[in-house]
Amino acid sequence: MTTDDAARRAWREGVGVAVATSAYGISFGALSVASGLDIWQTCVLSLVMFTGGSQFAFIGVIGAGGLAAAPAAIASAGLLGVRNVAYGLRMAPVIGTTRATRALGPHFTIDESTAVALAHTEPRARRVGFWVTGIGIYLGWNLTTLLGALLGDVLGDPKQYGLDAAAAAAFLALLWPRLKRRQAIAVGVAAAVVATVLTPVLMPGIPVLIAALVAVVVGWTNWWGKGGAT
Repeated sequence: MTTDDAARRAWREGVGVAVATSAYGISFGALSVASGLDIWQTCVLSLVMFTGGSQFAFIGVIGAGGLAAAPAAIASAGLLGVRNVAYGLRMAPVIGTTRATRALGPHFTIDESTAVALAHTEPRARRVGFWVTGIGIYLGWNLTTLLGALLGDVLGDPKQYGLDAAAAAAFLALLWPRLKRRQAIAVGVAAAVVATVLTPVLMPGIPVLIAALVAVVVGWTNWWGKGGAT
């Protein structure tokens, strides 16, 4: 595959992931208003915070405990956002070296932009994948957040449309081709089990961090690292 072919493929993947993930913004907008935030607060949250998991954690805690739960909501959102620090370290050599890219890159460093970028090995394709996905989701997510907030109760339960699964499905589609070796499969399964078991009993954010430690431990010790493709 040539450099141009790889870049075009990264562009297509970025657009596809952006569309799938942006659709989920309708769910966030509707749920945020239902949790007690007004339309402007909901939109500002998407514009400034822009990390879906943290946003849903924030409104989830606010919805359950009201404004009095704001400190817990901030803590939960912050814990989920910690993962973006690790993404930033990995994406630093990908996003570019100009002042503009260094200034804007961190805001677009999210799960999806990182996944699309790392799904490629060619440097240009990685940059294209990162920026197309990050900017595409930012624009789409904020538009659908506004739409969901405006429609509110008209939509009913957003989950009935399957929007809650759109982002996860897109992310899994990017991850699947990388599960070719025993180590990668073991890490994925173990992290999923850990997160699933701990999510009901720990505050939002902590299960994700503990699941991430699984990957760190396996990588550090190189368990199953010498296994070939399955």
